Amino acid sequence: MVIVGELINTSRKAISEAVEKREAGYIQQVAIAQAEAGASYIDVNCGNKVFEELENMRWLVNTIQEAVQVPLCIDSPNPEALEAGLALVKHGTPMINSITDEGPRFDAVIPLVQKYKAKIVALCMDDLGMPDTAGDRLRVVKSLYAKLTAAGVRDEDIYFDPLVKPVSSVGTAGVEVLETIRMIKAQYPGVHFMCGLSNISYGLPNRKYLNRLFVSQTMATGMDGYILNPTDKGMMGLIYAAKTLLGQDEYCMGYIKAHRKGFYPE
Repeated sequence: MVIVGELINTSRKAISEAVEKREAGYIQQVAIAQAEAGASYIDVNCGNKVFEELENMRWLVNTIQEAVQVPLCIDSPNPEALEAGLALVKHGTPMINSITDEGPRFDAVIPLVQKYKAKIVALCMDDLGMPDTAGDRLRVVKSLYAKLTAAGVRDEDIYFDPLVKPVSSVGTAGVEVLETIRMIKAQYPGVHFMCGLSNISYGLPNRKYLNRLFVSQTMATGMDGYILNPTDKGMMGLIYAAKTLLGQDEYCMGYIKAHRKGFYPE
């Protein structure tokens, strides 16, 4: 299970202000909190500050790495910003978020995947836009998988994102994601998955309950990666419990450690 901590993103007001003021201590505090909570990667995203993105990306990557040794997920729609961050990564294997089957995007990002030997989040999207059905997603997956592996990317470094849509606007959004995971697992058993699942509950009340239930549903189907807030003890506690019930927690040690850390208040 790969957890990408989502909190260092300049779309969040506190992070945006910290970046503008170069408050390294606050950024490092957020990075440490995510690492201690169990994040496998820390996402670095400053894409909403378009004109300062490269400078901000470099500062964030250096600042975070002064505080933690957790690998980084460099997250940007701008290939130049991706490279600015990747070039400074010191710890572990980096992850790139993301590549698509859109021609210009694929051609711009794949050289970075190869150069930095990075793991890659591959969105189920092509030049036709965001697919609606599981079948449409699988069509994109087949094309992306062929291109990625032809470029030398290993199955274990590919993380397919089935693109979670709000169930409030697309009633079958959850079902289509679950079916997509099943279909990909059947045809490409060596690849991994990644998603920002909170979009499933957008526009609805009591979002955390829908999010947590969707995690358990997707994990049971084969999802093994999430971009989320690892300091949310309720969410992380559910993930540890689900891993135990899915036979992914030897001797239930992960669950027991989570219990001792207070993830399951009475």
